[in-house]
Amino acid sequence: MTGRIAAIAIVLCAALAGGAMYYLQVYGYYTTLEPQIGYQVATPGGGTARLDIADFEGIDSDSSPLRYRACFDVIGTLPDMVDYAEPTPLTGPGWFSCFDSETIGTDLEAGQARAVLVEGDFRYGFDHVMALYPDGRAYVWPQVNTCGEAHFDGRPLPQGCPTPSER
Repeated sequence: MTGRIAAIAIVLCAALAGGAMYYLQVYGYYTTLEPQIGYQVATPGGGTARLDIADFEGIDSDSSPLRYRACFDVIGTLPDMVDYAEPTPLTGPGWFSCFDSETIGTDLEAGQARAVLVEGDFRYGFDHVMALYPDGRAYVWPQVNTCGEAHFDGRPLPQGCPTPSER
């Protein structure tokens, strides 16, 4: 009888721990960002420009630089922006319904959206990338850049990459 009670206790503890881990990964570490009316993007020459935006929805987390996601509409005139080579939208949590990485990725490949650099190396090895649609919809996500890929894989850094201690 005591063996059965111990087995039930172990299974219950494992189920509770599993449920807690699931919750923390999918919901627990995210915070909803305050609405914004402007967004900074990188411009040719190393500067930045402000986009006027509406209907901002965003999430972020201090636990990982890969958890940021934002959705909004760009209003007004677009400045010159830096195109981003090889954009790969990352999957966000299912409950953040405005961000659909599969659709965004397909649209980028088909030329129905343009990928631009928002901020390079916002944290060493990570860029913020934006998919911008002709109708003004925009989606932002973090992406590991070539310097980050080499650094995190333990390979020598490509030419032009800052050393990790510089950022």
